[in-house]
Amino acid sequence: MPGPAIHVDNLSLQLGAHRVLASIQFSIAAGSLHCFIGPNGGGKTSTARCLLGQMPHTGTIRFEWFNGNKGNIGYVPQLIEMERTLPLTIDNFMTVISQDKPAFMSPKKEAKAAIDHALDRVGLTAKRSLMLGSLSGGERQRLLFAQALIPNPDLLVLDEPMTSLDEGGSRLFEQLIGELNREGTTVLWINHDLDQVARLADNITVIDKVVLAHGPTATTLTADMQRGVFHSQDNGWAV
Repeated sequence: MPGPAIHVDNLSLQLGAHRVLASIQFSIAAGSLHCFIGPNGGGKTSTARCLLGQMPHTGTIRFEWFNGNKGNIGYVPQLIEMERTLPLTIDNFMTVISQDKPAFMSPKKEAKAAIDHALDRVGLTAKRSLMLGSLSGGERQRLLFAQALIPNPDLLVLDEPMTSLDEGGSRLFEQLIGELNREGTTVLWINHDLDQVARLADNITVIDKVVLAHGPTATTLTADMQRGVFHSQDNGWAV
């Protein structure tokens, strides 16, 4: 079944004296792959976190779920540091996020099958016994993606998930994101790679405190816009 459509109207965010977002408005089609691009500090991550209910805001955010039944939401943040002294393996970590049991207890059959499938999809099956503190940046990023797959997401929010990945990892993530989208998952992707955006995204929204542009990738991410984005990178643009 398709993931949700998302409608955002007059979304604003104020943190103290700092205006982060001002009257943001856009829609995301059900089952689409939609990218946010824009300058560093322009509010892309803040917009995504408002959609996830993680930040205070004004305005309206409306999800249209298939048949009105709320589905599962997966979230892959930018690379985060994990406490290296935690006595947890990848398996332990996945068990904790998959069920209400202590990490040292074996997961139920259904949970174990979900963990096995998620680790296989991100290429961590052979490393499941590694301690969290020993993981490389790319391995931690794969683990963050694996946890977003349990349960299988109807909406997947990605905040630059390819940070710290090598070329092989980037190819794997791109393939996995495409598979999920073809299965019907609505994908909202904060992305800094214009070539990747041009190849994969159905639609884009360019955000810099306000919506600078919004629409189908083929007609919105024009050559003029791309030249403008790259020309402005020295001034803090990242897409």
